[in-house]
Amino acid sequence: MNAKQLKFFTDIDEKEVQNLIIGELREYRALKVQIENKKEQEAAGVINLFPSVREQERLNELKVKQIERVLENSLDFIERRIIEMKYFTSQETKDINIYLELGLKKGKYYEKKRAAIYRLATALGII
Repeated sequence: MNAKQLKFFTDIDEKEVQNLIIGELREYRALKVQIENKKEQEAAGVINLFPSVREQERLNELKVKQIERVLENSLDFIERRIIEMKYFTSQETKDINIYLELGLKKGKYYEKKRAAIYRLATALGII
């Protein structure tokens, strides 16, 4: 997706959209762990192992399902790999390491990364 195509979104701050998506992707990792922990607790017959200060369990589960659906259905293979390698690992991964590992040129990598972020934002209803 190049700058000409982004003109459709004249009133959208590209940096704001990027920051929102990155925040949601980073939160997704934690929510995914939270859901797995809850399943493990239920399987062990434990209820409320940890105190909860807010009741957002159903919203969190819905958020995880929808992000997973978006990752599976709206991104191509390379876009999905970029997102997974950049945001779903426990250690910070530099862009250069990702595009070298994927065998992409720098410009193509950033084009695919930008397209993935906008596709995610669109599919999640952020834009």
